[in-house]
Amino acid sequence: MSVVTVPEAPETETKSRGGAGVTWRAVAIGLILIAVLAVAGFYIEMVLHLAYDFNTQSPPVAPLGVFFIVVLLNLAAAKRWSGLSRRELLVVYAMVTIGAPVIAHGTMLWMLCISIGQREYARTMVDWPNAFFQYVPPWFAPTDPAAVDGFFRGQSAVPWALWFQPLVVWGLFFFALYSANMCLLVIFRRQWVTNERLSFPVATVPLEAVRAGGDGVGRFSAAGAFWIGFGVVFFLGLMFRLSSIVPAIPAIPLDDYVLVPWQVTGPLAGIGDFTLNFSPVLIGLSYLIPKELSFSVWFFWYVRVAETVAAIAGGVTPMRPQDYWGTDFPAPYYQGGGAVIALGILAFWSGRHHLRQAFRAAMMGRSEEEGVEAPLGYRLALVGLALSMAYMVVFCLAAGSRVLVAVLLVSLILAYHMVWARLRAENGMSFIGFPFTVGSVMQEPLGTSVLRPKEIVTINAMSWTYWPGWGEGCEVITGASLDAIKISDSARIRQRPLIAAVSVGVLFALAVGMYVVLTGTYQRGFWNFDILYSSWIPVVMRNLGQSNYDAVTSPGHFSPPITSYLVGGMVFTFLLAAMRTRFWWWPFHPVGYLAANVWGTQAWWCPMFIGWLVKTLAIRYGGLKLYQKTMPAAIGMILADRLLSFAWPLVVALARR
Repeated sequence: MSVVTVPEAPETETKSRGGAGVTWRAVAIGLILIAVLAVAGFYIEMVLHLAYDFNTQSPPVAPLGVFFIVVLLNLAAAKRWSGLSRRELLVVYAMVTIGAPVIAHGTMLWMLCISIGQREYARTMVDWPNAFFQYVPPWFAPTDPAAVDGFFRGQSAVPWALWFQPLVVWGLFFFALYSANMCLLVIFRRQWVTNERLSFPVATVPLEAVRAGGDGVGRFSAAGAFWIGFGVVFFLGLMFRLSSIVPAIPAIPLDDYVLVPWQVTGPLAGIGDFTLNFSPVLIGLSYLIPKELSFSVWFFWYVRVAETVAAIAGGVTPMRPQDYWGTDFPAPYYQGGGAVIALGILAFWSGRHHLRQAFRAAMMGRSEEEGVEAPLGYRLALVGLALSMAYMVVFCLAAGSRVLVAVLLVSLILAYHMVWARLRAENGMSFIGFPFTVGSVMQEPLGTSVLRPKEIVTINAMSWTYWPGWGEGCEVITGASLDAIKISDSARIRQRPLIAAVSVGVLFALAVGMYVVLTGTYQRGFWNFDILYSSWIPVVMRNLGQSNYDAVTSPGHFSPPITSYLVGGMVFTFLLAAMRTRFWWWPFHPVGYLAANVWGTQAWWCPMFIGWLVKTLAIRYGGLKLYQKTMPAAIGMILADRLLSFAWPLVVALARR
């Protein structure tokens, strides 16, 4: 259960200008901002590496930072001209939060470099071409040596003629993936928004941060707690960043601070580094999500630590908890993989009655909505889903996959995106990376021997659709799309025009992103990007090529250890969900079990603990009344953190010039 509530749009805005909010000026501003963030994100993330996740993350960085600045400019403009209404501001936010991630390094750059990257690595991996290059469709990426060399070393023009076909087929696949996800979200809308009343903590930030003034103009919240939270975090965050330039400036470390270093030998090596982290955005988010979830994150993290200590005592090689990637006990990432699969099954199972009703309504041509205009009719949503999936399946067939494998691959990708979207809507934790990907599900339990070489190549070439997670890839777009539907519902924005507007934004972002990333890459060279010093892209790009090689030359077979840990994680997740449903007092949340068994929790547990502790004390000694009064402070903390994360790299980039 969640106590986060999002109020409806006030009556003053219901009668304001701008109607439903989807106006030409709001759409135009959204498209302009997407274009600006395409260029800014490319240089901030990839070229200069002043920020790792500029256009992505959950809660989003650049979209919330831009949203704050647009509201400020709107207030100034309203003194002389007709300012944007709250609804129009939210439309701008929805377009940017869905369109901007298209141009991030974890989406556009990753999509474009997977297949061409294997051609580059073949310079040193000389066995690759004869082993599997014949199974790679020539329309995945240019194969001309000059085109490959220019992409990675720069100082050349983009060979657009060679890129035309790959850009068209992958661009259509990208938009088909977005469309299929949007149609599924429309189908699940009533179940998740109305029936289950998921809390939508990320969507709550813009909804609560901006209210409608008496003149109909969108204004910042007047809540004192909001500005206290905003001011404290803005000051601490600014001092922390300034201290990195001028060490004499006192500051509280807000990122990872190792209090007790890792003991490298003995069972206690399983504790790893005892790290403190005071991330304002995670503390604020953990204050908004259910207590049992934030409690479960840090509780199950220390269960994982205890398992690691026990494993080392039993003879396993001493390592930090986050370093155990294999199938030896405790195999945390395979346990987490089972949790992902179980949560997906639970999400569809809990909505089975609604899905049955939606299908019947689609067959009879009825709309299910009451009051708020339906985003799309169920019939249109099902048709859109079928057409989008048909293109993706045909894409896989053209690449050499069998029908069953193609349908399974596309279905798993969509199911994973739905789980990510639900995580963001239910508890805001779509920033975690799934420990067991679609590619792993397709290849590891049963082995690669059951797949054809062309199918393995296709599965790995689609890694950009399901890897890496952690709020860095295209799954952010799906979560933001569900947030947009919730925002339209709460602010009473007409949903069909909003979906049309954000879809135009996605198409625009695709076109602009392809142009910016390719021209910038061929000018500078992939190997010259500063982001490569901390990015996973080169390593994973090489690993995918090696995976193709290994699967073709020495196919894997059924793995009992992997299967047993996956099944164990699934069963335990089902047990946690059943206990939580049956007993109201049950303190453990299945998502907490998943979050504890992914990489990154070694840092996340601390802010989750702080947020859980403060929320517990607030409710215990002040009741829900005190919690609801202090909730705007958490929203202010999140907005201030994201504003600084957006503005600081821009200031540094301008200072360097």
